[in-house]
Order: sequence, then C-alpha cells, then structure tokens
Amino acid sequence: MDALVIGASVAGVAIADALRAKGLEGRITLVDSEAHLPYDKPPLSKQALSAGWDPATSLLRPEQHYRDKGIDLVLGKRAVSLDGSTRTVAFHDGTELTADAIVVATGVTARRLPEEFMLSGVHAIRTLGDSLAVQQALAADTQLVIVGGGFIGAEAAAVAAQLGAEVTIVETRELPFAHLFGDSVARAMASQHHAHGVRLRCGVGVDRVEGADRVERVILTDGTVLEADLVILGLGAVPASEWLVDSGVTVQDGVICDQFGRTTVAGVYAAGDVAAWWDPQTQTHRRIEHWTTAKEHGAAVAHNILFPAAGKTAAPVPYFWSDQYGRRLQFLGTSTGFDATHIVHGNLDENEYVMLYGREGRLIGALGLAATRQLMAFRPLIAQRADWNDVVQAGRAELVSEGSR
Repeated sequence: MDALVIGASVAGVAIADALRAKGLEGRITLVDSEAHLPYDKPPLSKQALSAGWDPATSLLRPEQHYRDKGIDLVLGKRAVSLDGSTRTVAFHDGTELTADAIVVATGVTARRLPEEFMLSGVHAIRTLGDSLAVQQALAADTQLVIVGGGFIGAEAAAVAAQLGAEVTIVETRELPFAHLFGDSVARAMASQHHAHGVRLRCGVGVDRVEGADRVERVILTDGTVLEADLVILGLGAVPASEWLVDSGVTVQDGVICDQFGRTTVAGVYAAGDVAAWWDPQTQTHRRIEHWTTAKEHGAAVAHNILFPAAGKTAAPVPYFWSDQYGRRLQFLGTSTGFDATHIVHGNLDENEYVMLYGREGRLIGALGLAATRQLMAFRPLIAQRADWNDVVQAGRAELVSEGSR
C-alpha cells in the first residue's frame, strides 16, 4: 500500500510518522505547498514575533528524519484537484500523484481584508514568512493596529507591547472572547490588555486602510482614524479545501468525515484543522483548530488506514492553550451553547483562575489561567459529561477544604 499525504502540517507529519511506525512498508509521500521544512504553527503569533527567534526551533522534524523513515518529502508543490475515483492528485506544476490512501491535511487559510487594502505593512499571520515579516517590522516605536481581538490578535498584542510598540486592537464585538467565555471572563481578559498599555476599540470594524507606498492609517467604521506603521490581521481562518471541488469529497466548513477521519470517498481521509469529524457526543460534525486535536487525528488516521476493522478516533476532550502577557491560558472541552458558569479556583481579579462551563445540566468545558494542575483535574469529568450540580458542589467543598488549611 502507498499513502499520499497532502499538507505537511502537524497532522500531516504525524500521519506519515505513524504510518511508518505502525508497519506500512509501501511508499509514503508527504507534499506541502510551502518551500520550508515542515514547522510548528503555534509559535507564529508568539515567540516568532520577537527579534532573535530562530525558525529552526519550530521544525517538526529535522530534514534527516524524513530520509531515515523513508518518507518522500515534496515541498513547494500545491495541490489543485483530486480525482476521487482514481485517487489521483494534480498539482500546480502539471504533475500528478496517485496512491492507495490519500489524506487531506491542508489546514486553513487566514482571512484577509479586500485586496485593495492589503498594502505593504498589512499582514495576516498563518505562515513562517508572515511572522518573519512582522518580526522585522516591529520596533519600540511601532504604531501597530491589530484587526481582530481573538487568540492571534491577543498573542501578537502581548509580544508587541512587551517590545514597546503602541498597540491598538480593533474588535467588532463589544468585548473580545465574550462569545466564547462570557462577559465576566472577557472583561478580565480586556483588563490585562489595558494593564499592559494595549488600547481596545470594540464594537467597531475597519472601513478601509490607507497609505501611499505602505500602510499609513486605518479608518474605522465610526470614522476614527488610527495612525499605523504596521497592521496585523487576526480575522480567523477558512479551511483550505477549495481544491477538492468536483472530487466527490463532501466539503461544508471543512472536509466532512466520520469519527474515524474517513471522507465520503473511499480511500480518502482528512485530518487536522481542515477536517470536520463526526462527534458522537454532540451528534454533529466538528472542525477543531487545535494543535492537540491535529496530533490525535494524525495518529487515528494512520491506524485506520492500516487497521480499518478496528477504528480509532480522537480524544473526546479537545484542548488548546494561548500564551499572553507571561501567563498561559488553557481550555478543555467546549463552551458552545453554555448556560452556566462557575469559578472553582482563584478569581477573575487575579492572574490565576479556573472557570467551569455547563450546558443543560452537564459539564462541557473548563478554562484555566496559570492553573494547569487545577484545570486538568476536570478533564475526565468533561469526558463523562458529569452532572453540573455535582461538579459545582464538589468544587465548593474543595474551596472550603483549602480555606481551612
């Protein structure tokens, strides 16, 4: 059996490695549109923006690893179409590759402003080249406007503020993260921005970007003019699946898969940010843009290619982290549709807490700031969808116990 993996992402590299480790003796080809050796994406909006950061530290594997494992690594080749009936992928240079098993691991593409506003000095952050360009432009006196107050924007703001830049975040919502974590947590996160000199302009969008040779100002929808030497876009991302049109693979906000990563075309799988796997717990297809989920997808897909009768799926509790202002924010599970919250450790006025999220009487998620040990205790309870009242009462008992020590 031969395997072809499109996208040398975290998921793609994990699949190639696991296929070889689990005994596949056939050809494994790993193809990516970028010319760089496969690298990790989380540092791109964090450490990679700081001067002196070495890109080599982000490599997923050294180049020799692929040779040692017999993985054919093909770089700078972009997939443009898939013939699902023959499992043949065509590339931008006119070449084609066919395999017994094909895995789509192409990740996501950053949203951009309309092209007329993508002036020099306006950057999305999705690739190593994006981050290095921002790194070179950031300085102590930089007037930086960040469009979008999500994780990319917040992480970039934290690094830029530490470097001494003048930072303004523009967010269309009334508070960044309120839709994910609720108003109280959103206010606490906003206060951290304020404490580090980062300005927030909320409830307003970008009307246009102006400049001669490069960006000079950002005009907001309320008429406000923000002077800008540099603009970072944190507008989210869309699945890199446009090349699958007419392939027979069903695409709807990602590549639709069953719980084992199999698409609607036999022999074709999908993993990582681009893939919307079936979640038996919620009875929905879910596309999860988390590093850990990508790794889990990779291990599961490799197993399912080789041992289809013994299906393996991803872990039931998604996890992600974000580093901001010297503190690590971590989340377990989901907050989608939450109707109850409860703090079981610390408080929102401090730089340490754990907030629980419930829905319809069940624990569905937990958010922790600088509280890894306390947060992780809730992972099995989230997996069990534990009774909300039981969890809250146990949390109160623990607080009383801690107070009596």
